[in-house]
Amino acid sequence: MATAEKISIALPPEMVHIVRGAVATGEYASSSEVIRDALRDWTHKRNLRLQGVTELRRVWQEALIDKTPGISPNDVLDRLERKYQTIADGANIAK
Repeated sequence: MATAEKISIALPPEMVHIVRGAVATGEYASSSEVIRDALRDWTHKRNLRLQGVTELRRVWQEALIDKTPGISPNDVLDRLERKYQTIADGANIAK
């Protein structure tokens, strides 16, 4: 790491226990390492969520522009009922 800035954070006791436990078991070398790893995971998860929102917006815009007729909700529900009934029937046969 090229440079690091020291900051102080306040954590509830149960989180402090988790951080100290991870260091005590040797999973991490320091509390700072635990927090850095947690922030990397959070950043990754946040980026995935933002990508998902962007993709959803793109698909939504495409759907608004698309003028082809859709499938009625009743048709979709009927197909799903048949699909899951077939799965349930297969599970009953396997017993």
